[in-house]
Amino acid sequence: MASPSPLDLIAERVERLLLRHAELQRTNALLSEQVAALTQERDSLKSRLSAARARVDALLDRLPSTTAKDAE
Repeated sequence: MASPSPLDLIAERVERLLLRHAELQRTNALLSEQVAALTQERDSLKSRLSAARARVDALLDRLPSTTAKDAE
């Protein structure tokens, strides 16, 4: 069995590198989609939190204030 020529070895390595590159591009695209989805979810949660805080603040403002005089 003859050993592969240096050109064949280089060609094989280039093919493997091209496959790995394509793999990494697909992985990167999937990760970018996940980042976009998580960013959107984070922004939605921040908005909901802000709305909830506003509702709590409004409820607190409606509570009667107590003073030291009222406690006596």
